Amino acid sequence: MEKHAKMQAAPPSRGMRALFEWLEEIVVALTIVILILTFVFRVVTVSGSSMFPNYINGERLIVANYSSKIEQGDVVVMTNVLDEPIIKRVIATEGQTVNIDYETGIVYVDGMALDETQYGVENGTTTSPSIAYEPLVFPQTVPDNCIFVLGDNRGVSKDSRYAEVGMVDVRHVLGEAVFVIFPFDRFGSVK
Repeated sequence: MEKHAKMQAAPPSRGMRALFEWLEEIVVALTIVILILTFVFRVVTVSGSSMFPNYINGERLIVANYSSKIEQGDVVVMTNVLDEPIIKRVIATEGQTVNIDYETGIVYVDGMALDETQYGVENGTTTSPSIAYEPLVFPQTVPDNCIFVLGDNRGVSKDSRYAEVGMVDVRHVLGEAVFVIFPFDRFGSVK
């Protein structure tokens, strides 16, 4: 019988090993970035002028989708509310009662006038909803696991004043806006 000589593969060169190690590190880094952007942070583009002057059309925000308690004043991005994701400010959380005096434009939460100047919005600017859409009748108490949201630019905002949006289930909150990344002249933490 003839003996067949086994061919052994030559060990990879030092350059090839370095290349494979470098590629492995890139794959691991990309996987970590994808996981972080999927489960912790997302980049969202503001669409429309309902949050003007605090957020402008086309602005890109980092939204943190960690599971912290949503609080009054937070700016959140929601899905499954209208046809596209929307960004609004939380005015009231579960158990709080909201009332809007359209004659004065003042929003009340639990009987106290809301000081909206802390959000960069002038007090007394909440207008009556457009007659084209069904408005909610106030006062309203926010149900469990829901929030009441308004846009900062009330004249054009489709928000919880309308039955179509109403009280938003917290399961529809994608996350809280935490940082502006574009345009660069607005770069920084959100208000």
